[in-house]
Amino acid sequence: MKKTSDETVYPPGYYGRKMMNAADWAGTQVRQWERAQAERKKGKDFSQKHCICLSRGIGAGALEVAEFLSKRTGYPVIDKEIIEHMAKDSSLTEKIIKFFDERLPGKMNELLVALSIEKKFLANDYVKQLAKTVTALSHTDPTIFVGRGTHLILPRHSILSVQLVCNKKRRIEKLAIMLDIDKSEAEKRLNIIDEEHHEFFKAVYLREKISSDEFDLIINMDHIKSEHQVAQIIACAFEQKFQVHLKNK
Repeated sequence: MKKTSDETVYPPGYYGRKMMNAADWAGTQVRQWERAQAERKKGKDFSQKHCICLSRGIGAGALEVAEFLSKRTGYPVIDKEIIEHMAKDSSLTEKIIKFFDERLPGKMNELLVALSIEKKFLANDYVKQLAKTVTALSHTDPTIFVGRGTHLILPRHSILSVQLVCNKKRRIEKLAIMLDIDKSEAEKRLNIIDEEHHEFFKAVYLREKISSDEFDLIINMDHIKSEHQVAQIIACAFEQKFQVHLKNK
């Protein structure tokens, strides 16, 4: 077991906190938004929030970093499973869009038109649904997004875009521990996962490869191995980029 500087203990290579599954999270979140409806109507800001987008290959430690970052900022974490679930559940997305449109009538269409002009990938129904979901979420609360290329959807000026990288050997070791399999099997699965990741970005965002220009910050997890330290670096960069003071320290 390894211990971080804030005394949280993780098995090596494993995300320590059991996250709520996507369906439960989405249902709970919608109920929270509905309860907050009256307060929002009374004047709570519903503009674009500053968000953090983490991009990574599996095994780089992004969810661990995201949890520490959530503690540091107080922002919720939305991972790729949650985003995918919400984007594919049309009834759920419609609830989110309805909630959004009640606050800012016509604003979603305006944002999507602007996005279509700027982003050439916004072509098929799935991508539009994904864009609607991420855009609505980013206007609801400051959020930490993990995966699904959210940094390519949201306006660059509104996000801190961070890529976490590490060598393949480390990723294989972490995946083997996570799935309780040997390293040979872990390498095979990692290759499949990486190929699926590549095909997703190619199909959805029309990108053959990820460019460093997409990110404000690239952190090599081979050299800064403490997820807690990485979260502190990201939080500091966020404060500096947006000239904000994060209270949750």
